[in-house]
Amino acid sequence: MIDRVLVAMDDSDLAERALRYALDAHGDDAALTVIHVVGGPSPMMGAAVGLALSDDSDEEMRKAAAPVFERAREIAAEHDVTVETVVEVGRPARGILDHAEEFDAVVLGTHSGSLADRLLVGNVAKTVFDRSPVPVTVVR
Repeated sequence: MIDRVLVAMDDSDLAERALRYALDAHGDDAALTVIHVVGGPSPMMGAAVGLALSDDSDEEMRKAAAPVFERAREIAAEHDVTVETVVEVGRPARGILDHAEEFDAVVLGTHSGSLADRLLVGNVAKTVFDRSPVPVTVVR
């Protein structure tokens, strides 16, 4: 039985589609947690380093994640469901995988970001799918 679902979100349409899928499939029976990894993918981790070096990195992470979490709560409210939120900094796949074992399943979109990001950094969905300790649903 699936009691806890981790839904990875960024500001893409595919991430919203993944959340909608998770709500339709599990919203009545499971607790949903939305994770957003800030810092974004980049070969040199520029944005993540900038967050880490800020005076209040926790506050900066919360600010960066706020629009994603606000949208997630709006979508969840359409289904009369509330979602928990988790914010991480760094590489998206690593952030998701670091939390995956706490859940019964992971749901995420097929991809986001530019083609250059996907080619340089690798496909987040594929990495999570290949390495997750729990079942993964990839939504397109």
